[in-house]
Amino acid sequence: MFRVLPANVGASDSSDLSDLVQFDPLSASPLAWLAVATLVMYLIGAITLWVQGKRWGIGSTLSFVAGCTLWFAATGLSLNAYAGELVSVLLFQHITLMVAVPPLLLMGAPGRLLLRTTPRQGIGRPVLRVALTGQRSRISYALLHPAVAIVVAGLAFPALYFTDAVSWILAVPGGHLILLTLLFVSGVIAAAPLWSLDQLPRTPSYVVRLIDVVIEIQIHALFGLILLRAGGALFSWYSDEPEEWGITRALDQAIGGGLVWSYGELPLLIVLIVTLSKWRTSDLRAARHRQPQEDADLDEYNAYLAAVAAREGQPQFQSQPTPNRETQP
Repeated sequence: MFRVLPANVGASDSSDLSDLVQFDPLSASPLAWLAVATLVMYLIGAITLWVQGKRWGIGSTLSFVAGCTLWFAATGLSLNAYAGELVSVLLFQHITLMVAVPPLLLMGAPGRLLLRTTPRQGIGRPVLRVALTGQRSRISYALLHPAVAIVVAGLAFPALYFTDAVSWILAVPGGHLILLTLLFVSGVIAAAPLWSLDQLPRTPSYVVRLIDVVIEIQIHALFGLILLRAGGALFSWYSDEPEEWGITRALDQAIGGGLVWSYGELPLLIVLIVTLSKWRTSDLRAARHRQPQEDADLDEYNAYLAAVAAREGQPQFQSQPTPNRETQP
């Protein structure tokens, strides 16, 4: 099997962890340079607003910078070249691009920044037209359907690893780049309903969001357990022992399983907590909006009881007291 490795590979008989975090332009993925270009354009937009005296959130900017930094680290450091040698490295890229990076980018509200900084005349006019058309298109509406997010989250690991499809993709020329691109795009689609601060063509209910998160957590736990307990190679592409790293394939897979259980689960737990908190806040807000109407309905009912009692010449019915909202917790 052919693998593209950094130029310094082969200089020694063994490799260590420091080899994974070196920067070698020759081993960087095109996705790494896309991350750099995306960050530069975002910062130009944010700085433009600040220079014009307009507000733009520091938190949103820091979130987007962190997302692009992680994006570059997963695809631009030398670990990108070793993903074909170590299952754990490929899983690090998988989790980073699909689970960790998309929420950080989406919380940066890049769509809102684009609309606020792009000029309405000249070259900016077609750019805005394309952006708005894409946002309102049927394709966007379909991709953001709750079922799509659940399917993407539910099949990401099983479809790739349980069927060994990951080996077939890596065997194709340029397969590693294709795989990383698919993971990144799928991660953005699955994360948009949960994290996006931009206006979306459709927003799923909190029940659907919870179902999505719970399914992902369960699949990550199952897949991580399989990797931790496996005694031999699970994937044909990684059938050889990584002897140059001084570890066995079983240990390599176990490290990957640990990453899935820890690094892969943490963002999902944060999503779970945030979703439950937003759901409670939404219910409290809706209850406050219904409160005046409920009080008016109760007063109307009490007036009706009093009118019936007066018309029949009977002692007035005991009216229902209007609850004192200020004394309730």
